[in-house]
Amino acid sequence: MSSAGPSPNPENAGSNQDIDLAAISERNLGDDVTSTRGKLIVSVQTTKDELLQREDTDGDGLITVDDCGPKSFFLKPLKYNGIQGVEIKGTYYLANLLQELFLAEKKGEEYMEVKLEKITEDPVHRLQRLIRTSWWDNLKRNIDRSGIAVAARDPKTHKDAESHPRIYVPRGVPLQYAYYSKLAREMPDINLDVQWLPESDITAEFIRSLNDKPGILALEMEGSDSSGREELIGLPFIVPGGRFNELYNWDSCFCAMAMMDTHPHIVKSILRHFIFEIKHYGKILNANRSYYLGRAQPPFLTDLALRFFRATKHEPGSKDLLKLAILAALKEYYGYWTTTPRYDEDTGLTRYRPIGIGIPPEVESTGFDNILESYAKKHDMTMAEIGQAYTDGKIQEPELDTFFLHDRALRESGHDTSNRFVGVCGDLVTVDLNCLLYRYEMDIAEAIRDIFEDSLQVPAEFCVPGQAVDRFESSASWNLAAKKRKALIDRYLWSADKGLYFDYNTVSKKQTEHETVTSLWALWCEVASPHQAALLVEKGLPKFECVGGLSSTTETSRGSVNAANTQKQWDYPNGWAPHQILAWDGLKKYGYHEEAERLAYRWLHMITKVFVDYNGTVVEKYNVTQLESCCHRVGAEYGNQGLNFRYAPEEGFGWTNASYLHGLSLLGLDARCALAVGTPYGVYAKGVQQA
Repeated sequence: MSSAGPSPNPENAGSNQDIDLAAISERNLGDDVTSTRGKLIVSVQTTKDELLQREDTDGDGLITVDDCGPKSFFLKPLKYNGIQGVEIKGTYYLANLLQELFLAEKKGEEYMEVKLEKITEDPVHRLQRLIRTSWWDNLKRNIDRSGIAVAARDPKTHKDAESHPRIYVPRGVPLQYAYYSKLAREMPDINLDVQWLPESDITAEFIRSLNDKPGILALEMEGSDSSGREELIGLPFIVPGGRFNELYNWDSCFCAMAMMDTHPHIVKSILRHFIFEIKHYGKILNANRSYYLGRAQPPFLTDLALRFFRATKHEPGSKDLLKLAILAALKEYYGYWTTTPRYDEDTGLTRYRPIGIGIPPEVESTGFDNILESYAKKHDMTMAEIGQAYTDGKIQEPELDTFFLHDRALRESGHDTSNRFVGVCGDLVTVDLNCLLYRYEMDIAEAIRDIFEDSLQVPAEFCVPGQAVDRFESSASWNLAAKKRKALIDRYLWSADKGLYFDYNTVSKKQTEHETVTSLWALWCEVASPHQAALLVEKGLPKFECVGGLSSTTETSRGSVNAANTQKQWDYPNGWAPHQILAWDGLKKYGYHEEAERLAYRWLHMITKVFVDYNGTVVEKYNVTQLESCCHRVGAEYGNQGLNFRYAPEEGFGWTNASYLHGLSLLGLDARCALAVGTPYGVYAKGVQQA
């Protein structure tokens, strides 16, 4: 960016010579209204339109490296007042200008003072600032009067959820049912349908019966009389972004890790929502939608609860919240993760295997065409007809039953979808899940021993059928359970020859050969011995490390991509934020700080490069094998969330935001400065070695 010289007639630089600059300043520019001399004030709409016309050559509402404009824009003040004009040069600075103009327009401002420190802000600081000060807030939802119209919207379903939002309420919270019923009467425009869930156990048949009337599931609320009358208030939570408006399990845990210092009240609310879900739905759900009632996601509750307790232990109520979270984890562990059909008696380990019938309703309508095509021909039906007939039980196809059993399991794993799991997930005891359950066991043991004096009483609401009410749990039994699980993980999942953990197929009785980066979760969960960790770093890590971070699987395991083996979003060459975060922290736990920082730098460099080149874009996943050719445009399956915006990004993507903040916390000032000027890792590392 450079300052331009005087215009031929600076007094006539603006298009409106009668503008009262002081009045504009008072209306739009904050407290400093005593003088406008030296302030570059522009017309928001006119400047935005001219900027787009000149620089947005592909018409997508963004200024990116793909545009062929002159990459130079002269900002003219409304009236000469000590500043003659400024020339903005370069894609990144022009995109920042567009973003600032759009945000001013969104606020209803007619005029804007161009603050050059924001236009020229270095990208690392700018992205960090946006996440902390606005993006988290834009990803916040509430299921109450103030937010239910937004939270209830569900673009994923193909029924009437958009025009006829619905909420399901568990029987144990009658005050919520009364609240939402009253809300429906008082706000008829939102057309809210309020329904009870049954008192009896939720069955697969019941979940299927809701396919034609999907809805959001109630979460924790609290009472308030601040307005002079009693009214429930929905506790806030964070959604992933894009098309997602509900509370997801592991997405929320990663976001919460990065929000503890800036948004602790939301982290606390997320924990309370998780406790509520376990009390009323038996587990932390994949997400709080009716079609997820039978399905969980990777369990991270105990780690999040202990992190939050350590950060807030001197605050009133922190120990009580931790106690509730640990009690909830006990119920989820006993009542869901270690019960049939998830618990495998032969290995003593656990697999993903949720209940359900038919085709998952949240999947795009053409998502299973390649699977259903032969059955449509067999039954002389259209693709839509065969899917509905099968889900309704009007035709019986055992092979489809098996396929969708595994499909539901891979969705519960969070890795939907991957060649690692297609057609087999429900039969696998996976390294991911069993490492996380080992972490549950160790965390529960630690909490009981160190915080609850080695004795934790379990009240009725956290007991599962068959357990004694008010029994006492001690750390010894949980240490023993963890020790046993570690031995079984070593026996069934570890391969010293390959330096990796592998899933184990409970039907074929063999380890799989699929190389997955979740093998590194053994470091984060501290399952690996020091020797195993050394082998993981020596033999395993190089298989996944790419120029932009860690890929989810290896190219060998993915196989050739063709019509019969389409690209899956959780496979090579794609990388995802949770895998990066768990690898960084796991490596640091075992003393591999250089490796952790290298991987963090690679990931953050890629995110920053896309942020700079593509108008502030931050997305759900990236192609980590290359930094050029639009590594953020991942076309596999559902595309990439976080791309659907014009003019300015307003939320990024939840766990990618979290990974950026967390990665920065692992890097020193030199690394941050190098990231800010776009230095590739190889160049940065060489500079460090020579210093």
